Amino acid sequence: MKKDNALLMKEARETLAGRWGLAIGFCFLYMLITIVVQSPRKIGSLFGLVIGGPMLFGLATFSLAFSRKQEASVSQLFLGFNEFGRTFVAYFLRILFILLWALLLIVPGIIAALSYSQTFYILAEDKTISGGEAIKKSKAMMYGNKKKLFFLCLRFLGWALLSILTLGIGFLWLIPYVQITMAKFYDDISGKMVAPNPAPAQ
Repeated sequence: MKKDNALLMKEARETLAGRWGLAIGFCFLYMLITIVVQSPRKIGSLFGLVIGGPMLFGLATFSLAFSRKQEASVSQLFLGFNEFGRTFVAYFLRILFILLWALLLIVPGIIAALSYSQTFYILAEDKTISGGEAIKKSKAMMYGNKKKLFFLCLRFLGWALLSILTLGIGFLWLIPYVQITMAKFYDDISGKMVAPNPAPAQ
């Protein structure tokens, strides 16, 4: 039985308790690199397309490990560059499909974004799956779960408005909160029950 969204958010806060520093540092570095790379006009868009997939792969890898209380580190942000081919293909196809659906109307574009939302978690979990296969698997996984994810995203809207009122400082806490919650969502709909790594023997 799937968990209520409120419970997923509560579990995310509990997972972050005492570990906010690592999560904030990781997400800050991710956002900083993304902003710096995409800042030049035209060239930045090209660089953003090139590194977008590997960076999202690293974000998904870290978020899953952190959420499951497994070993998580800032270095995981760059793991996607070892998987460049399939992460680039997944990123390119996901953007292409969402844009094509969005050309019809805004709502189909939103539905497409929800359908392909699990792509990089799937890539992080399965080292053998291709980018295209990950997108197909995400679409199948999200069948019947798009509404759940949509309402989960809406729950963060108020927090985003508050973060804006703090001149953006609140996003340092909100972004990690969102990412860990989304990792919890993935584990919930995929039916995974992942135990944390055992503590080393004394």
